[in-house]
Amino acid sequence: MLRLRHPLVLLLLPITLTILLLHFASSPPPSSPTPQPVPCGAALSDATDGRWVPTPSPAPPPLYSASCPFHRNAWNCLRNGRPQLAALSWAPTRCGGAVVPRIDAAGFLAAARGRRIGLVGDSLSENLVVALLCALRSSDDGARKWKRRGAWRGGYFPREDVVVAYHRAVLLAKYTWQPVEKSKELQKDGVKGYYRVDIDIPADDWVNVTKFYDVLIFNTGHWWDTYKFPKETPLVFYKGGKPIEPPLGIHEGLKVVLKSMASYIEREVPRKTLKLWRTQSPRHFYGGEWDHNGSCVSDRLLEEHELNHWFDPMFGGVNKEARMVNSEIKEAIAGTDIQLLNLTYMSEFRADAHPAIWLGKKDAVAVYGQDCMHWCLPGVPDTWVDILAAQILHYLKKGKG
Repeated sequence: MLRLRHPLVLLLLPITLTILLLHFASSPPPSSPTPQPVPCGAALSDATDGRWVPTPSPAPPPLYSASCPFHRNAWNCLRNGRPQLAALSWAPTRCGGAVVPRIDAAGFLAAARGRRIGLVGDSLSENLVVALLCALRSSDDGARKWKRRGAWRGGYFPREDVVVAYHRAVLLAKYTWQPVEKSKELQKDGVKGYYRVDIDIPADDWVNVTKFYDVLIFNTGHWWDTYKFPKETPLVFYKGGKPIEPPLGIHEGLKVVLKSMASYIEREVPRKTLKLWRTQSPRHFYGGEWDHNGSCVSDRLLEEHELNHWFDPMFGGVNKEARMVNSEIKEAIAGTDIQLLNLTYMSEFRADAHPAIWLGKKDAVAVYGQDCMHWCLPGVPDTWVDILAAQILHYLKKGKG
C-alpha cells in the first residue's frame, strides 16, 4: 500500500493545480481605492486655464467689510472712495462652467484645526494675507492680531487654534546696508553705499520659522529692479561670506537667489509641510511706469488677445516683469517638492481692480504715483484666497498635512 501513495499523489497534483488556476482566473482582481475627485479650484491648473464670469446669482454677501481690523488703509478701496468692483468669479475650464467656490471660513478653520499657515515674501503676499485674515475672521469674532516669531502681520483664531501670519522678506535672502565710507573706490563712482545680499543665507525674518508652519507660501520678485536699487545704491551679491566674482547684475542675482532659497526650503522645511511658491502678481501700468505718470484708472477687464501685448517681455512694456520672473521661479523649483501656485494668468485680466488713485492719504498719488501693483480689498486677492483654501483643504484631506 505504501508504494501506491506516491503515484496517486502524482496523479492528483495536475488536477488540483487546474482547479486552483480556474478559481483564480474567475476571481475578480482586488479593487483599488477609487481616486477622489479634485474639487474645483484645488487643481494646480485651475488658475491657469479659465475665465472671469459674473458671479452666479444670487451673489453671496461679502465676507468682510471696510471695517475689518486686519485691513490695510491703502488697499481699503471702498473706504477710500473707489467705486465698487464688478462682482466677478473665476471659472476654471476644468470645472465645466462652475466657478471656484468661495471659501467656507468656518469649514476651513475646522479642517485646519491646530495648524499654522505662513506667508513669506513681499507686500503682494501681505495683500493676500490681509484678504485671508479678513475672510477667516468672518467665522471667528474672537480673532486677534498675532505678531510673534518675527511676523510682520498675522492673526490667531482661537475657536480652532489656527495661526495665519505674514513674514516680510522682500528678497527672501538676507540683505544689509553697507555705508559708502567702507569703500573709497565706490565713492568715486557716486555710489552712496550698497546692499550686501548673502545668496546662501535666508533673511532673519523667516530663517527661524521653517519648522513652525504646516503650510508655507513663498514669493519674491517685485523688488528686483533698478527702481528699487538704482546705481547709487546697488545690490552686491555674496556667497560663503565673499563677494561673487565677476559681480552679478540684478537679474543674474535673482536667478542665483531663487535657486539657493529653493534649495534651502527643500532642505530645512519638513517634507510633511505643504510648500507653495506663488507666481508674480501682474502690474497694470498704462502710459508709463509708476514714477512716470503710469495709470490704471479703469473699470474694464483686458481681453485675452491683449494680454501678450501688455505682459510678454518681447514687447518691452512696463509690465513685462511678472512673466520674466515667473520663468526663473519655475526653473528654480524644478525637481523640488515645492508646488507652483500660479496666480499670474487669472490676474492679468484684472486691470480694473487696483487701488489706483484711491490710496486713502492726501497727496499720496503726487508722492508715490498711482498704485497699479497692489489690489483693492475686497477684490482679486479674495479669489486667490478661494483657490489657496481649496488647495490646502485638498492637501489635508489626502492626509498629507
